[in-house]
Amino acid sequence: MISIEQLRNEHHAVLLALEIIGKICQKLEAKEKVNPKHQEEILEFIKIFVDKCHHGKEEDLLFPAMEKVGIPREGGPIGMMLMEHDMGRGYAKGMRENISNPGKFIKNARGYIELLKRHIDKENNILYPLADANISQTKDSELLKKFDRLELERIGPGKHEEFHRMIEKLERIYHK
Repeated sequence: MISIEQLRNEHHAVLLALEIIGKICQKLEAKEKVNPKHQEEILEFIKIFVDKCHHGKEEDLLFPAMEKVGIPREGGPIGMMLMEHDMGRGYAKGMRENISNPGKFIKNARGYIELLKRHIDKENNILYPLADANISQTKDSELLKKFDRLELERIGPGKHEEFHRMIEKLERIYHK
């Protein structure tokens, strides 16, 4: 499914962002200076790219499509993913509220990193194959169009690419 491939590709950017957050935590733990602007940029990426765009595609479009073909929300992988999305929002809020408090920022960041790594693994290896096996080619084409529309409406034209450039910039800074 092309729509699932798009979500998997977005996971690559999210995993890179998690690596950067981890490097920021290492610097903070070593009492090294971290530019708060970098923390704000990565948190903007989480808020807009990860939550509004990526999770929006899943929660508003993919999960309902999976439910329509008989994959249950409650007691199944969809319910678990929704719960983890909410947990991630809590960690992201904790990071945003504690940019100037390194200890609390690190605690929330480490929780977010661990949660999202496990979450992405579950989506890639359990949820998405389930969608691949049950959603028709026609529905996949519809999903892809709706994904594009959601992205345009929620984050705006060119913003997706802008986020990728920002993540690449931060990667160069923090992967020295």
